[in-house]
Amino acid sequence: MDTTNKILIVDDDREIRSLLAEYLDHNGYTAIMAADGNGMWAALQEHQFELVVLDLNLPGDDGLTLCRNLRSKSNMPVIMLTARSEPLDRILGLEMGADDYLPKPFEPRELLARIRSVLRRTQSNQITLSAENLQKLKFAGWTLDMTARHLVAPDGMIVSLSGAEYRMLNIFLEHPNRILNRDQLLNMTHGRDADPFDRSIDIQISRLRQKLREDARSPQIIKTVRNGGYVLAVTVTAEKNG
Repeated sequence: MDTTNKILIVDDDREIRSLLAEYLDHNGYTAIMAADGNGMWAALQEHQFELVVLDLNLPGDDGLTLCRNLRSKSNMPVIMLTARSEPLDRILGLEMGADDYLPKPFEPRELLARIRSVLRRTQSNQITLSAENLQKLKFAGWTLDMTARHLVAPDGMIVSLSGAEYRMLNIFLEHPNRILNRDQLLNMTHGRDADPFDRSIDIQISRLRQKLREDARSPQIIKTVRNGGYVLAVTVTAEKNG
């Protein structure tokens, strides 16, 4: 399987698929198209992609179901396409593990900017981990395995993370016992593409707390600081390879 800048576009609208594929092809990517979930899984078997652009409203399994199932198997970045009139669906998309969302209608160049932003964050994180040669970060009985990109619970159970959840947890682990406000977290995860009204930070932290088995009313690992933001209130230790 080749790995050259491949983007998978999953949308049942043939015109949208063709338009996006042509635009991405002209901007250095190889776009592969699928009209539904069956086509998506077939393409994933045949090619290795950098990212999936996934429409919410699809025949058969919808985008939320496909995103959840894909997330259970892979940390591949996902950008969800949603209807502008359905904000709840955008929230659900993030909760299912999407890395970003883009409401329709949109300009192809905006999607291109989102793709580049998500890939920058993903690739930057991978480069950092490789340079530091870290394998595991341990905190409060938990272990973040940075090779397998999953959590290991104190009882040994493996907990999968979406790409966005992984990056968010890694940021907290790199800044233990330091208060990080929403703007800082947005800048660290989205860079200059951050939207000051984006609620994805709160959604990702809520999901992280669930996976860390935190009491939502009184979390002990990722705590909320009134009028301040969030803080990882535990000690972190790192283990290097070898």
